[in-house]
Amino acid sequence: MPVEGEQELQVKKEQKSPNASIGEGSIKEEVKRRSFISWLAVAWVAFAAATGGFLTMILRIFFPNVLFEPPQSFKIGPPEEYEIGIVDIRWQAKFGTWIIRDSETIYALSTVCTHLGCTPNWLENENKFKCPCHGSGFRKTGINFEGPAPRPLERYRIVMADDGQILIDKSRKFQYEKGQWSDPESFLMV
Repeated sequence: MPVEGEQELQVKKEQKSPNASIGEGSIKEEVKRRSFISWLAVAWVAFAAATGGFLTMILRIFFPNVLFEPPQSFKIGPPEEYEIGIVDIRWQAKFGTWIIRDSETIYALSTVCTHLGCTPNWLENENKFKCPCHGSGFRKTGINFEGPAPRPLERYRIVMADDGQILIDKSRKFQYEKGQWSDPESFLMV
């Protein structure tokens, strides 16, 4: 009859000890050659995709962001197309310009409010430009008369082109408070 201590030793011997991490029997499933090559191919594709993405980001540095803006000089047709006393708003969306014709002159006003740069609306019934942001009001001539706008709207250079059309040049601006509205290029005599 075995003694109690011996029984415990036999039970422990009967229990299988864990296999070593390296060696025979430690890997329960052998890796097949085909599955190894498949996993290797997946790894290389992932590495190539990551490298390609990184190189794309590096190459992107050589192509700066460009903001395409409409041309600063453009023709708006002959003077006969513009009615006396009417604010023409057809160039507002495309070029940011209002064309106004009175009995003697045609001039081009900027559509940018001189307060904070919003775009005023032309109110035909009230005969004024009204800024929706802070309530600045401008007469048809561009002179400010209400609201927080500190100065009148700016005029753009307006001349007759060689082909008989009106040419607007937005790169040249005229400000009333500097006395530039008397410049012959700030209006067109009709």
